[in-house]
Amino acid sequence: MCGLLAYFSTDADRVDDATVGAVRDAQHCMRHRGPDERATWSDDRAVFGFNRLSFIDIEHSHQPMPYADGRYQIVFNGEIYNYLELREELKAAGATFATEGDTEAIVAGYHLWGEDVVHRLRGMFAFLIWDTQERTVFGARDHFGIKPLFVARLADGAIAFSSEKKALLELLGGSDAAGGVDPASLQHYLTLQYVPEPATLHRGIRRIESGTRFTVADGELTTARYFHPTFPIRPVAKGEEQALFDRIADVLDESVRLHMRADVTVGSFLSSGIDSTAIAALARRYNSDLMTFTVGFQRQAASEIEIAAESAAILGVRHVPVEVSAQDFADAIPLVVWYLDDPVADPALVPLYFVAREARKHVKVVLSGEGADELFGGYTIYREPLSLAWATKLPPAGRRALGRVARILPEGVRGQDLLRRASTPLEQRYYGNARNMRDDELATLMRGHDPDLSHVQITEDLYRRTREAGYDDVTAMQYVDLFTWLRGDILVKADKVTMANSLELRVPFLDTGVFEVASTLPLEMRVPRRGPGAKEKATKYALRRAMEQIVPPRIMNRRKLGFPVPTAEFLGGPLHGWAQQVVDESGTDEWLDRDVVRRLLGTLPGADPASVGAKRTARQVWSVLVFMIWHGIFVEERIKPDIPETVYPVRL
Repeated sequence: MCGLLAYFSTDADRVDDATVGAVRDAQHCMRHRGPDERATWSDDRAVFGFNRLSFIDIEHSHQPMPYADGRYQIVFNGEIYNYLELREELKAAGATFATEGDTEAIVAGYHLWGEDVVHRLRGMFAFLIWDTQERTVFGARDHFGIKPLFVARLADGAIAFSSEKKALLELLGGSDAAGGVDPASLQHYLTLQYVPEPATLHRGIRRIESGTRFTVADGELTTARYFHPTFPIRPVAKGEEQALFDRIADVLDESVRLHMRADVTVGSFLSSGIDSTAIAALARRYNSDLMTFTVGFQRQAASEIEIAAESAAILGVRHVPVEVSAQDFADAIPLVVWYLDDPVADPALVPLYFVAREARKHVKVVLSGEGADELFGGYTIYREPLSLAWATKLPPAGRRALGRVARILPEGVRGQDLLRRASTPLEQRYYGNARNMRDDELATLMRGHDPDLSHVQITEDLYRRTREAGYDDVTAMQYVDLFTWLRGDILVKADKVTMANSLELRVPFLDTGVFEVASTLPLEMRVPRRGPGAKEKATKYALRRAMEQIVPPRIMNRRKLGFPVPTAEFLGGPLHGWAQQVVDESGTDEWLDRDVVRRLLGTLPGADPASVGAKRTARQVWSVLVFMIWHGIFVEERIKPDIPETVYPVRL
């Protein structure tokens, strides 16, 4: 929705014209998040800067916004989908409103309910409220981490918050002033493909975690988790299955209806999968003129574009395809990395940037299917505990023997990975839906590699909670993904590269009402061990059954293509020279052995790009290339992407 920036001094009268000017200047690097309006507000202790991208109550809901005769000032990034219902409840309690939007509902709710207002919000949000009487700050970030919020302590002792890290780098005065690169965060990034919350790649900048509220009083930041996701699984009695499927369909329909609330045009992303197709099918109920958007690569044998176009025709929606070439892909990477703030080694970011850019020419908001896999059990890896059930029955000595056999086998031999995983407890083998490098590979690549630092440290507290709750392994994996892969990769790219194009992306699956239903599903309704779903090796079983009443059969019964970015093909072919140049020009010798990167890159030309080995090597090389480009932009300041300042109509 917007880009916020806030500065809070620890001393009275610290704020002066220079401080306000510094905040105003730093706002500019977030112009893409809110090109419709730009404003600042200040008093003797606080400065708010705001770039607005307007969707609701366009003429009146300007920010920073005062409330209660100026006692409060609020800046808010996101959307509260139940704001109409909240406003009615607040009016009944005596609240008055000067606007018709959702921002005022938050601050009015805080005035009435205090910090408990967060429990009443249904949406995506990051907000800050400055109480001019108490001289305190209250803020929060949404349940799942859809909207970002960064925080830093400045040299003058002030504390600052921002929707994007780069604005804090501006206030701090650059990478060195932000503490430089954090080696632990870099090691986690190279392992996981993203920097896990609450850290960033800079020592001096952190993130407010998802599902967290916080206060600032007398210069001290205090955080507390308000959202504790649980999975209160309920068995489904024989004969009650259809009632469950109906309940899933109903709550998703309600979520889509609420997510369509806007005073501007809402479209939808569309792929070959059931998640985005279901969202588009439901959205069409509320907008008969719905537009959908799809991206694909040139010269792919089976094109995502063709399948999505067929789905659009069946659904009866207008459809816009976007095709990306290898050269388009390479040319956009520095720009995309600049928008990201921290590197994320997910190559799907780049095509998402292109489809978002095209969508912004037609709509101001898009719906998308993120979150369905985490909530309903959609990743194929979630079936792994079923296939490894035999190994859990072995005594410890038997599992150790499997590990020894796996180490003896040559790398890449069929069955080696199965034996390795069967010999390893869940807590050590699953750390979220990605692992890019083994410890021995990382030690060869990364200078200063810390052998005592492990991805296990990121997830050990999460697994402790799952053990205390008595979750099965599949549920434990879903729980871990909510705090790792979902908020570290999926939602970062969902926010950053759509907002790069001044386009708001909304995710109806990541709704608290939807989660309340999804979290109760027994294992058989997610990844069945028996019955028709087991024979099909189904995932998201209950969701698929629920979607039968929403998605036409011709689409439901079609095999999902998936959207693999041909990274190995690109790096071994048309982009090999580009990748060599990135490595040669990089000033990252403090962190990486570039000769190791060159050797890895050199194995890709001539390799079968469809082979497991080539794909794995390409992922490793890609993660290094993204870091090198990030380092060139934010540390060396050698790479200077040409940042567009596109002018869009406020109403669309």
